[in-house]
Amino acid sequence: MGDDLKRYCGSWINRQPSLFPGLKEELDPLTAKLERLIIILDTLGLEAYVPSPPGGRGRPSGERAPIARAFVAKAVLDIPTTSALLDRLKVDRSLRLICGWERSADVPSEPTFSRAFAEFARQQLPERVHEQLVRHSLQGHIIGHVARDATEIEAREKPKRRSDDDPPATPPPNQAALAPKRKRGRPRKGEPPEPKPLTRIERQRQQPVDQMIGELPTACDVGTKRNSKGHKESWIGYKLHLDTADGMVPIAAILTSASTHDSQVAIPLARQTDRRVTSLYHIMDAAYDAKAILEDALANGHIAVVDRNIRGNTTLKAEIAAEEARRSLINLPDLDAEIYKNRTTAERANARIKDEFGGRYVRVRGHAKVFCHLMFGVVVLAADSLLRLFDPKTRTATA
Repeated sequence: MGDDLKRYCGSWINRQPSLFPGLKEELDPLTAKLERLIIILDTLGLEAYVPSPPGGRGRPSGERAPIARAFVAKAVLDIPTTSALLDRLKVDRSLRLICGWERSADVPSEPTFSRAFAEFARQQLPERVHEQLVRHSLQGHIIGHVARDATEIEAREKPKRRSDDDPPATPPPNQAALAPKRKRGRPRKGEPPEPKPLTRIERQRQQPVDQMIGELPTACDVGTKRNSKGHKESWIGYKLHLDTADGMVPIAAILTSASTHDSQVAIPLARQTDRRVTSLYHIMDAAYDAKAILEDALANGHIAVVDRNIRGNTTLKAEIAAEEARRSLINLPDLDAEIYKNRTTAERANARIKDEFGGRYVRVRGHAKVFCHLMFGVVVLAADSLLRLFDPKTRTATA
């Protein structure tokens, strides 16, 4: 194991040079997936984030660390439901020992798993583990490209319908909005025009991260997007917004309502990313082509490479086509276009979360629990990507 890889693994593996030969004698069979699970669990170090059960009178509550390891195993092994996870734990002795239970009778019941998961959601356990993993692993590294994208998350919930009696989704943007409204029409002679209220994106540039995220809608609703073939698709649930670094390492994640436009989450994601890593280029698709987003990226020391959104502007479309023709005439490559190709990192990260780490099997309800379920997949993807990035054997095998 190289020095770079040792930095990303926990103390357990580093203390045992012959870890897997010893484990293979104790755990039979030990598959490649289970070996990967052991390394990921040791890399995450969940025990440092799971509080000990409280003492006192009454029946003592069970240990939460083995249950947390079981939920990580659920993401690594892509097990769709908690009941299926319990069935696997009952018959798979190797998996049971890895999670921390010796006997089948020691595995808690499904209601206990449900209560523990609710605690993990309230404590934001996977979010805290992910943040510290990214900070510790990428400390001292400069991230060349951060790709930003969002993906739909289908949920088994009834979408919330907004009525006229509901309060506004966001508080008044400024003090001018609190003043009594004047009569409609042109202002009187000498009367200053009424100032336009700031948009949410413009307001975010002056807010702390917690306030930005607090103003984003989080209820389950209906989202609509246009697929690669130009057809509109709708889903009920949420939208996961992700910042992904080179090597397919997720840096920051935010979950919003399905109807939230991608551009509304760009600045909060950028702030979270800046807290954790040092990056150069922020790559985004046409949904993020807004003046406030571009100016904010430049003000914070980043170069935003964004696909142009012509918004039906035929003149702009003609100018872009003419510029491409001039570049082609003199064989001058478009450097931004070459950098923009790195945006596929975000698409591949979204695909892995859905296809390999449980993103398609959302069986819980409510924003906090859905985000907790997804973040177990995000933190597993982060650990797996870091191990692939710094493990020469894995990099050669997957090349």
